[in-house]
Amino acid sequence: MSTFSAIGEEREIDRDEYTPGVEPQPTWCPGCGDFSVLKALKQALPEVGRSPEETLLCTGIGCSGKLNSYLDTYGFHTIHGRSLPVARAAKLANPELEVIAAGGDGDGYGIGGNHFIHTARENHDMTYIVFNNEIFGLTKGQTSPTSPKGHKSKTQPHGSAKEPLKPLSLSLNAGASYVARTAAVNPNQAKEIIIEAIEHDGFAHVDFLTQCPTWNKDARQYVPYIDVQESEEYDFDPTDKVEAAEMMRETEEALYDGKVLTGRYYVDEDRPSYGQEKRAIGEMPEEPLAERYWDDEYEWERSHDQFLDKHA
Repeated sequence: MSTFSAIGEEREIDRDEYTPGVEPQPTWCPGCGDFSVLKALKQALPEVGRSPEETLLCTGIGCSGKLNSYLDTYGFHTIHGRSLPVARAAKLANPELEVIAAGGDGDGYGIGGNHFIHTARENHDMTYIVFNNEIFGLTKGQTSPTSPKGHKSKTQPHGSAKEPLKPLSLSLNAGASYVARTAAVNPNQAKEIIIEAIEHDGFAHVDFLTQCPTWNKDARQYVPYIDVQESEEYDFDPTDKVEAAEMMRETEEALYDGKVLTGRYYVDEDRPSYGQEKRAIGEMPEEPLAERYWDDEYEWERSHDQFLDKHA
């Protein structure tokens, strides 16, 4: 079965289909929050009706990069910080493919920060899950972009002198059309948010708090958590950008004071995705480019011919 014959096929999807036939032994540490991301994805994908053949998972380098070894879908393990450009290309070439990108806070907010900003700015139709544990885990405990000020590590033995990056606010200001935060200790919310992110048409950014018990022992386990949608203490409109920005600011400042706020922060259902914009102005064909590789009768166009015609 090709990805093209699988797309659009209506059938019951079982979460066990996402477990590899020969399941590798996870090398995440006991107590790692990354297990919760894997579980949430395995629960979410069948509920949105996506089969493994319809799904592509692009990962970067780090503990989060192991995700596509444990999730049986199409996968692309990129280099550090480069999961988003690969995911973008795949989605543009085959719009019906469900594309999910994943990376850690160092991978996504540090090394790949430029790609994060511009993928949000262009509103590419994909889901981006960032495993945020406030540390570089796989490389053994260096300070990351989300490590709190004063955090001591191998790279900052006297404590970090830098304020942590605010990923929710950055995502909103860059242009993401869906922004949420969840935590490994809240599996039900995590599944629901990932379902919403996958179903969203546009760039959906999920900041997923994942505790690292091995290399970030100073970090909280992100409990107790407060769902901002369920709490009577918080009242804001996630479709209002100004109100969303204020709620994000409060959430990001509260985290480092030991108060964990999670939930949906911003949702814009009206903004067209990048692919829709490109097709609307005629710069992308309606027919998926990827399907041409499977069409023996397709007459290939050469880009250099278009340039030659213009200058002939």
